[in-house]
Amino acid sequence: MRIPLSWLREYAQVPADATAEDVMEDLVKVGLEEEDVHRPSDELQGPIVVGQVLSMEPEPQSNGKTINWCSVRVVPEGAEQTLTGKGIEPSGVQGIVCGAHNFAVGDKVVVTLPGAVLPGDFRISPRKTYGHVSAGMIASVRELGIGEDHDGILVLSTLGLDPEVGTDAMELLGLYDQAAEINVTPDRGYVFSIRGAAREYAHATGTKFTDPAAAVAVPQADGKGYPVKLDDAAPIYGKPGCDRFVARTVRGVDPSRPTPPWMSSRLRLAGMRSISLVVDISNYVMLELGQPLHFYDLDKLTGEIVVRRAAEGETLKTLDEKDRRLSPEDLLITDGSGAIGIAGVMGGAATEVSGGTQNVLIEAAHFEEVSIARSRRRHKLPSEASKRFERGVDWNVADIAAQRAVDLLVELAGGTADESVTDVGTAPEPRRIELAAQFPSQLIGLDFTDSQITGSLEDLGASVEKTDAGYLVTPPSWRPDLETREDLTEEIIRLVGYDKIPSTLPVAPPGRGLTRVQQQRRRLMSSLAAAGLTEVLSYPFVTEADNNTFGAPEGTRAALKLANPLSAEYGYLRTSVLPGLFEVAKRNMSRGFRDLALFESGTVFLPGGHLGTESIPPLGAKPSEEVLDELYAGIPDQPLHVGVLLAGHESAPGAGNTPRTWDWADAVDFARLMGDVLGVELVVEQGAHQAFHPGRTARIALRSGETVGYAGELHPKLLAARDLPARTAAVELDVDALFDAAPDVIVARPISSFPISTQDVALVVAEDVPAEQVREALREGAGELLEDVALFDVYAGSGIEAGHKSLAFALRFRAPDRTLTADEASEARAAAVALAAERFGAVQR
Repeated sequence: MRIPLSWLREYAQVPADATAEDVMEDLVKVGLEEEDVHRPSDELQGPIVVGQVLSMEPEPQSNGKTINWCSVRVVPEGAEQTLTGKGIEPSGVQGIVCGAHNFAVGDKVVVTLPGAVLPGDFRISPRKTYGHVSAGMIASVRELGIGEDHDGILVLSTLGLDPEVGTDAMELLGLYDQAAEINVTPDRGYVFSIRGAAREYAHATGTKFTDPAAAVAVPQADGKGYPVKLDDAAPIYGKPGCDRFVARTVRGVDPSRPTPPWMSSRLRLAGMRSISLVVDISNYVMLELGQPLHFYDLDKLTGEIVVRRAAEGETLKTLDEKDRRLSPEDLLITDGSGAIGIAGVMGGAATEVSGGTQNVLIEAAHFEEVSIARSRRRHKLPSEASKRFERGVDWNVADIAAQRAVDLLVELAGGTADESVTDVGTAPEPRRIELAAQFPSQLIGLDFTDSQITGSLEDLGASVEKTDAGYLVTPPSWRPDLETREDLTEEIIRLVGYDKIPSTLPVAPPGRGLTRVQQQRRRLMSSLAAAGLTEVLSYPFVTEADNNTFGAPEGTRAALKLANPLSAEYGYLRTSVLPGLFEVAKRNMSRGFRDLALFESGTVFLPGGHLGTESIPPLGAKPSEEVLDELYAGIPDQPLHVGVLLAGHESAPGAGNTPRTWDWADAVDFARLMGDVLGVELVVEQGAHQAFHPGRTARIALRSGETVGYAGELHPKLLAARDLPARTAAVELDVDALFDAAPDVIVARPISSFPISTQDVALVVAEDVPAEQVREALREGAGELLEDVALFDVYAGSGIEAGHKSLAFALRFRAPDRTLTADEASEARAAAVALAAERFGAVQR
């Protein structure tokens, strides 16, 4: 919201020397956020004065263009020129070359004299052009930065102005004014008006506030005005889309009259361009009082106005000349011809006010917030009106805003107001909130006096009635967000001052610090970062295709669909963290980062058979244990997963260093690293998953056989479709399952100081026997003396029976208390081979 200071001063006691920065500094005290300062004088500097054209001589040029050599008086006749500087004529008559032709001798215009600066740092100085020395410039509205019209010179009579020659044109056009721009939070919609901003400024400074609504005298509705009917047959959440509609008629307006400079200047500073007097009055009242208005050309209306929901298949051409297909949820303004506007969002083209409009029907209505917000989003039609309606507009200001518009149309446009007034609808029941006397102090931790509580609430505009228990508060009509005692308490401390809240350091509760799972998670994340991976964070919203690709490798791949997604494409909650890693990798690859090692930890969402509850517990009371259990049972399982994605090379190329491409073995190593950090022994075996390479995929499982994830290289077709390197590898583990399997305390084994005895063995087994299972048999058979066993060779071919393969393992033996003899090591090796032979028919090669 942009707040022109000259406008704010009409209703709040803003010091004459206060700047926009000063105003924002005060408004911050009451919870508003400062955004920007808009000050035309920052880009526009004088001398810029009113001049009168004394003569203009057309001079055709060789390029086909005709220029005017003009004499322009810039001081009153007979007065002395007080300005000095290069190019300033002491006589007060400047010679100026001008290429425009929309003015005549005797016209009063805006002259930028030598030394002036126009927007874009365009500096005015005498310069020779077309055979003359032009000492200044006759300006257009675009050159002054007050509009887009560049077709000709700004002739002041077209604005209804006849100022004295030499008048400061910047002051005349309101260019010394400035605006403070603030960010208005969604619950404070009343501040989208000068009325609301002035009230907040008064709160912040403790000064007097003058309500502009109080100065408007409103006649009583007589039921004889333009006929209006409210007929909402399908209210949303049971609330009618329109509960008040005020209509007023003004006839005989002069559409040719210009908008006064004071009004156009304020609109411009408030961020709205001046269009025409009638339209500008509508916008001016909206900005002043916060009540959006809509003006209809009365002569284009047919029959009674009816406010209703749209019919299936109904269409409307809106003011932006677009044909829109309407939804049955859309609230419409209609007449005998059909739809003439989407209520609170945008009017229809058929009844818009144009340059020929002479009779105007004013609409000032109160619309329900949800209806307006949904229509605005559905049709992608953000507007100043919808921005206010969807945040809540004061029900009681509709007739006041309509009368204010009537008064301006009569005063500025020469119209005549009909005496009849239409005002239909039902006033909402006032909300009454009980506030215990001690509740604000208990909630905030600051002792409030009775005068602070009642004074703050009454300053808001609320009525306060004292009771035995405390207070009975009726919030003002412009604060629909005040619903609970907590809301009232927030307003009390906001007005008393957040700086009054004492600062106390919290005392750490007694205990052992981090929980077991917190310690495990922190240890796991730290180890992955220490291993050279970069942690990233991605959105949990994914496409249905991503869930099908990266979800469960078999069976039903259920996923949670969002009821109101930010994007229709990303309408599901993730069942895997890999889609987010893919997006991060793709984005970085597109920006030239070709070698990536990323990891992410985050929850995934795995729906079960029962989701949600049949009813929502009431507010204001703690649910019972049974209700809480039911709520928790309706929440999808949300295990913590960790994903790793490796693309490109493991290191950057350099002198003497040929980098190695990441592959499936690296992914498996990172899986093993996660198990080692948590003290969980993982089993790695051949696996299959639709997102991974058919022959380079490992299933990661616990000793119990439970699958906890997959590792390996990703499917080539998937990588080609995502434009990632062909050997990209990944791993994803359910670390909640690892946490559950991890021991409470990881006990480090002592390192033996006795020497190692190493023996190798080569076993021939059937081709379909996994090497990991043979390795496990050797480990089990060798007993406690075996410290490690590792596969170092796989061979199939000459000398090996068809359908078989040779697996070579290195066995490392060591005793904790002595040096092993060769016989002891050989005996343990023989026991290991015997068990492998028993289980798999292994034959020593």
